[in-house]
Amino acid sequence: MRLLREPVTIKNVTLKNRLVMPPMATEKADRGAVTAATLAWYDEKSRGGFIGLVETEHCYVSPEGQASPCQLSISRDSDVEGLSRLVRTVHANGSPLVAQLNHAGSLAKEEVTGLPAYGASAVTNPRRGTRVPVALDAAGLDKIVRDFAAAARRAKEAGFDGVELHSAHGYLLDQFYSPLTNRRGDEYGISPENRVRLHGRVIAAVREAVGDDYLVALRLGAGDYMPGGATAEDGARAAAFFERCGVDMISLSGGMCGYIVPGLDGEGYFSRLSAAVKEKVSVPVLLTGGVVTGAGAEKLLWEGKADLIGVGRAILQDSGWAARVMSGA
Repeated sequence: MRLLREPVTIKNVTLKNRLVMPPMATEKADRGAVTAATLAWYDEKSRGGFIGLVETEHCYVSPEGQASPCQLSISRDSDVEGLSRLVRTVHANGSPLVAQLNHAGSLAKEEVTGLPAYGASAVTNPRRGTRVPVALDAAGLDKIVRDFAAAARRAKEAGFDGVELHSAHGYLLDQFYSPLTNRRGDEYGISPENRVRLHGRVIAAVREAVGDDYLVALRLGAGDYMPGGATAEDGARAAAFFERCGVDMISLSGGMCGYIVPGLDGEGYFSRLSAAVKEKVSVPVLLTGGVVTGAGAEKLLWEGKADLIGVGRAILQDSGWAARVMSGA
């Protein structure tokens, strides 16, 4: 496990090893607020400090961007106090913590938000049988940019070591990236360059909100694994653009297919996507998907498929997984 145990510094955050706990929805919030159950879950998973970097579950940046009833909020200034407790809990265990910022877009549920669902275009989302969303207009796009920036500011105030922008799994930023859901005829649609224009605006606004010395990552659903969807080549091109915009780390996952791919299994099943991205960027690349053994994680690092390895389901099912792998047990 030599490579997996090797430290790495991203921006100004030093990770003691290359293991990352990626975002996993706990559904333990109360009207968006951190609860005792939230703190207990993250305390258990991060105990001992064996995980190099912990990422929170996706946190909604605005009320209309909420994906589920018990999702964490980072949409209000009043959220900062509870989120600060979460940061202190994970830091006390010895791991840095990054907040994942998200807007659900067309995957938001009106019965949860009480508001219309918005998307890149007025088309249903292939990730799930949803209603047809309202296509965002210029004013709506401006609000999205402001909401992400304000959420990033709150994350920094709460003491998080960085933020990650969620552009995967069929959520709003992914809806702009994917040709399956972006049918716009304006400067935000059609071409691969236009489909990441909103991302560029969000990255710039977030960077302005948090400053140059703060870690800003982006999770990219690089490939849709659906006919007519985004490809590995699209993902590599987009990742290079995000690096030019100032992103410090790229996390690779699936797009409209979600976080699993039917018919693809084995450890690191998104490694074709991460390998394509690594050829185009110099920032660290995080690969998540199907990794359940330390040997599998080490192999992906040795093969140059990624710089960091995310392990979700194995840690979800067994809170002692990281301790055993890192201690060589």
